[in-house]
Amino acid sequence: MTGLLKATHKKNKPTNPKLTQDDIVYGHIFDAILEQRLPPGTKLSEEALGEIFGVSRTIIRRALLRLSVEQVVSTRPNRGSIVASPSVEEAMQILKAREVMELAIVELAAENATSEQIAKCRIMVAEEQEAIAQNDTGRSIRLSGEFHIELAAMANNLPLMSFQRSLVSQCSLIIALYESSKKTNCSCDEHTQLLDVIEAGDKASAIALMKTHLDHINSKLNLQDENNAQDLHAVFSNVVKKKA
Repeated sequence: MTGLLKATHKKNKPTNPKLTQDDIVYGHIFDAILEQRLPPGTKLSEEALGEIFGVSRTIIRRALLRLSVEQVVSTRPNRGSIVASPSVEEAMQILKAREVMELAIVELAAENATSEQIAKCRIMVAEEQEAIAQNDTGRSIRLSGEFHIELAAMANNLPLMSFQRSLVSQCSLIIALYESSKKTNCSCDEHTQLLDVIEAGDKASAIALMKTHLDHINSKLNLQDENNAQDLHAVFSNVVKKKA
């Protein structure tokens, strides 16, 4: 068994025995991008990643290809892959696309959300609040992103779910590049309010609250600041420790 398969996907989630090596590598990189441990422009060396996860470069390439389809990784011919770095114009287009997507999602969620999904999201919000209280910024950002992905699951529309996953990741890159304050991300209170109106089946309030929520996120962006690339071994040090 490779070192990768000995490691769990997340310390707070059990390993899914049905996950392939490709899935696990993809999951680790996706989470690192969502937590902003891999900022825009970071070079994703196939050799280094293969060494870190204990898998072949073929598996690494497949995971990176999947991420490139979601537009969070850019693959450059003969130069390898990097974490995508949206320009100001691209960032504005992504933010607009997410607004359109999120408003459609909450409207459908108000129609289709189950009590089990609502309960799951309330647990996620509680975990997000805990992460914020512990100043665990990376975890709180990831949980915030996963909350928005789970809203798409409530909409009961598979294409929306796929698009939302990509847009949430791309917005994490935009925040890493352009957010003026690194202390704040999505408001837990606003997440709770969204769940309340979705549970009540109130489409109009869900749409209005989501619009306000997204406006708050966008207001923190100055579309000027940039970030620096990180060392891959440092980013995935938790995986290396589990392999030891």
